[in-house]
Amino acid sequence: MVTKTIRIGTRDSELALWQAHTVQDTLQDLGYDTTLIPVKSTGDIVLDKPLYELGITGIFTKTLDIAMLTNDIDIAVHSMKDVPTALPVGIVESAILERANVKDILVHKGLDFLQEEGVIATGSLRRQAQWLHKYPDHTVVDLRGNVNTRMQKLKDSNWNGAIFAAAGLERINLKPKEYLDLDWMIPAPAQGAMLVVAKEDDTYCLDALSHLNHRDSEICVHIERTFLRTLEGGCTAPIGALAEMQGDQISFKGVLFSLDGKEKREVLKTLKIEHIEDKDIEAFGIKCAQEVLTNGGIEIMKKIKSDLK
Repeated sequence: MVTKTIRIGTRDSELALWQAHTVQDTLQDLGYDTTLIPVKSTGDIVLDKPLYELGITGIFTKTLDIAMLTNDIDIAVHSMKDVPTALPVGIVESAILERANVKDILVHKGLDFLQEEGVIATGSLRRQAQWLHKYPDHTVVDLRGNVNTRMQKLKDSNWNGAIFAAAGLERINLKPKEYLDLDWMIPAPAQGAMLVVAKEDDTYCLDALSHLNHRDSEICVHIERTFLRTLEGGCTAPIGALAEMQGDQISFKGVLFSLDGKEKREVLKTLKIEHIEDKDIEAFGIKCAQEVLTNGGIEIMKKIKSDLK
């Protein structure tokens, strides 16, 4: 069998490198030769605009996609929630690692402000809308950069707190003592999951990565991402989704909010796991999204698209 050194592409932030090293260590334990190739993405360079204003689908993944298609790297490691639901032609999902903590957390400087006016920072429309839905008197300000940069900005600011994905802070030991689990906040589709992509015709890498795939995590995140893809139609929107294995079934909760958090549409459904196939996963995600759309979601999405122009 022909062997080669697998070139692993990654963003160059501390968290991205942690994720890439995790994949590298697992592949090397399986006997594969690897090397890391860090690449800086547009999403890491342009920090003075909210993500939705940059108008680029997959702002954190596009640079690595190009590097793969131009044969500078063989595989790329991503936080799956950053990956567009449609991958570039020629690039395929190759492995979804076992999912970590799915929760959002509030890193704060004391919680007295929750009962009065407060200022919360996040660069996510989903987090912004859900926070304003629960705390309509609060102000939400934009916060960009990698997790280290965002933690420092919070420290240097007069904000009351900032919202982070728990998994990201836990992976690089940045989770502070002063945090609050936001159990009521529905996470981003695929939050806490790591995705590895490769070229469709690279049988060597596809075979290597097949050993890393975690099927239960794959099923859950695919339901969430199908829900997202069906709802959004190429538009960034405040959409949350969480599928979880519970005994012999999958429980799913999906939400769509207006940008100001005042309007909310949600769906709760379950799916039997027995004899589940990829087509069942896809159909279930679509069904959940269609229920939201027919229940007022179409109007909310139209208004979001208009407001973000």
